[in-house]
Amino acid sequence: MIELMFITNDIRVAQIADENGVERVWIDLEILGKQERQGHMDSVKSQHHIEDIITVKSVLKTSKLQVRINPINKDSQQEIEKVIAAGADIIMLPMFKTVQEVECFLEYVSGRATTVLLFETRESVEQLAEILNLDGIDEVHIGLNDLHLSYHLKFMFELLSNGCVESLCKYFHKKGIPYGFGGIGRFGTGIISPQQILAEHIRLGSRRVILSRSFCNTQQERNVDRIRDIFKKGIDEIREYERRVSQESEFFFEHNKTELYGQIRDIAKKMEN
Repeated sequence: MIELMFITNDIRVAQIADENGVERVWIDLEILGKQERQGHMDSVKSQHHIEDIITVKSVLKTSKLQVRINPINKDSQQEIEKVIAAGADIIMLPMFKTVQEVECFLEYVSGRATTVLLFETRESVEQLAEILNLDGIDEVHIGLNDLHLSYHLKFMFELLSNGCVESLCKYFHKKGIPYGFGGIGRFGTGIISPQQILAEHIRLGSRRVILSRSFCNTQQERNVDRIRDIFKKGIDEIREYERRVSQESEFFFEHNKTELYGQIRDIAKKMEN
């Protein structure tokens, strides 16, 4: 089963996610540079705080608590110390561009939490081999949103259709490092079918995926009972689809890839006009 992750600092939502089998609840502390990169996009801008780690973790029974910190900066060591002290199980480094930044991150964490590298810059991809030769990297994730901006693409899923994600996944697999990429919405939503995206995760050997805002937008949906229903039904649908698709042949996955990539190219072409 692919591990599911959900970003929230709302303890009610965290409890619901935990109760419905979300493996990771995600506190997002990243603010440095995000507005400048994504200010023109309808993307989530975090308002989470280190104190949220303590309150959210206190209600989790089975889910792990993951924290995305800020990119490496003069205050990184202090931030990481506070995040570890607050109880983070997993720490993710975003927006790194150099081997030295990753070295600092790994040194600051020093084995006290699971480490995740979020590959979302062109520079990090270009230094993939050197970065992954470092000791202490537990997991990696491909951030489609910022990475497609880094490559000046119009549509984030172009990273699938142009072969970038598959190339990275093959390298991660070769190195024996668990990996995931991007996110999926609730079935029946989005301009690209979440089922097709999920099947591509399975084909590529992805181990985890974010439940995106289109899975459950808790900024718009405030009714707790409705949120609980969305999570239960949505995750049940994901798990049932995984079980069914796991029995499919290689032909199914290749056909899905061909259809999916064709749709992505069509959408990207329209966005250029």
